[in-house]
Amino acid sequence: MSSVVAALMFPALFLLIFLGVPISFSLIIPALAAGLYAFGPHIFDQLYGSLYTAATNYVLSAIPMFVLMGAILERSGIAARLFRTMQLWLGRLPGGLAVATIAMAATFAAAAGVVGAVEVMVGMMAIPAMQKFRYNNSLIAGTICAGGSLGTMIPPSVVAVVYASLAQISVGELFAAMLFPGLIMVGLFLVYIVGICVVRPEFGPRADDADMRLPALDKLKITVTGLVPTMLLIVAVLGSLMAGIASPTEAAAVGAAGALVLCICYGQFNVKMMRESLAITVRISAMILLIVAGGIMFTGIFAANGGSRLIQSITENLGLGITGTIIFFLFVVFLLGFVLDWTANVLICVPLFLPLLTSAGIDPIWFGTLMIIVLQTGYLTPPMASSIFYLLSIAPPDMKYGQICKGVVPFILIQFLTLIIVALFPWLATWLPTQVSGF
Repeated sequence: MSSVVAALMFPALFLLIFLGVPISFSLIIPALAAGLYAFGPHIFDQLYGSLYTAATNYVLSAIPMFVLMGAILERSGIAARLFRTMQLWLGRLPGGLAVATIAMAATFAAAAGVVGAVEVMVGMMAIPAMQKFRYNNSLIAGTICAGGSLGTMIPPSVVAVVYASLAQISVGELFAAMLFPGLIMVGLFLVYIVGICVVRPEFGPRADDADMRLPALDKLKITVTGLVPTMLLIVAVLGSLMAGIASPTEAAAVGAAGALVLCICYGQFNVKMMRESLAITVRISAMILLIVAGGIMFTGIFAANGGSRLIQSITENLGLGITGTIIFFLFVVFLLGFVLDWTANVLICVPLFLPLLTSAGIDPIWFGTLMIIVLQTGYLTPPMASSIFYLLSIAPPDMKYGQICKGVVPFILIQFLTLIIVALFPWLATWLPTQVSGF
């Protein structure tokens, strides 16, 4: 009977989500109902334990600092300096403004690690610039959605912090594992954009205005002031983490402090900016950590009702073998991405799947890289893709939902191609972690 209760938890979860209940409470309510069956009144002690675990997890304390780092860079206008620098050097290429948008998104993803923040910030700057030169709306939409989704794949990623915490692996090593696949994905995005704009120049005309015709010396001055300081900050954060000099929380704190110093040096610091940055940080961090607590409750009660044995028996009965099991688990993650926020997806799947995979000798860092690529793909896949809705919130009236869906399809295919490459060549995700000593 307990396995039946465990099996019913997922339909209850999806029903609550479709009814519009916030994801954190959609996780907590089925956990409470199933927990009453398993533990009776003692369930409330169990749920308190889940809240305490989430609140005292040292690794998860890095999340607010990474979010604050990105919020300061965005609210202070430092991100706008980055985009102008990218435009100066790349704008005159075929599809150059779209190339600059991807480069900007990858850079800001390395500073923020939060998909929504990256996409909205990049979109608000890139859409007017690309529409000014009559870029195709589908290419604009696909570029911004794909660039925003890099907040999942480019370290330091909040997704990776949560995954590493659940999998009990080094955050620094997981960041290192994601580095090459993330660069491959960015490279493939750029190849596609330039290629489509060479074949069909009307999709992304070369941009040419007074700024882009500046002398090389002037461009170098703008680059030194607009790009180099932020890149040094990102290198300091990731370098200290991967080299084992700092823990994830310490590296995140260095990043937030560094962003504040840059803000002061650029003369952009003021009370309003700081208040808005802190408000964004509190809102996003509270949302993530409450979902984490709900996910811990859900998976703990699911396991207590025999859910882990149920998952194991299903995979054994399917007779898929190791490769088939990995594909099946990734497919489940992809399907859940249609209805679940990434946080809930990770919190449900990692505790259920990893024990089976590690017992079969699968590297959790390699599987984590594959899973994060799939999670990133879920951001773009219609009809429920969160990246599409982020873009719609800032898109001009002439950019339609259908154009956005059409624009993201090539980038979804590129993400799947990256997934296949990393699956066929595991060393892309496993070599660099062996060269660093993370925490």
